[in-house]
Amino acid sequence: MFDRYRDLAPQLVPLDYTCQPDVKLPYELIGSMPELKVLVSPSVQDNPFRQRIAEVFSDDGEGNMTLEDFLDMFSVLSEMAPRDLKAYYAFKIYDFNNDDFLCKSDLEKTLNKLTRNELTEDEVRMVCEKVIDEADLDNDGRLSLEDFQTMIVRAPDFLR
Repeated sequence: MFDRYRDLAPQLVPLDYTCQPDVKLPYELIGSMPELKVLVSPSVQDNPFRQRIAEVFSDDGEGNMTLEDFLDMFSVLSEMAPRDLKAYYAFKIYDFNNDDFLCKSDLEKTLNKLTRNELTEDEVRMVCEKVIDEADLDNDGRLSLEDFQTMIVRAPDFLR
């Protein structure tokens, strides 16, 4: 993974980290990686979440990554990562306002990204209300991580 990270910017990433341990690659380089460009299949060529994924895994929240951030991201994206870990980071990716809940606004942004804004406002509102109605276990009008994990158990293909 170090070689993959270094290949993105050999002029920035030293072979020996003892002299420059705080290297951080800009999002422009991270976001250009083929691994982040494809969402589910090669037929879907633009992953609408690639910037959000980089933001969630970067310490600065802007998608600029240290080697450690990069390793964390690829560990979670790996097929070998535990389901709970994948669910946790999926939740973080969909939590656009970073309040540790998925509210109607977060769900609307997620749905609009998934559908590439092809649904009407009414359709988006209806889908978001349905998701909250079905997944909100404590009826507080938003989804906690626990609500989200319960929803995923009912939809096993979700994390793919």
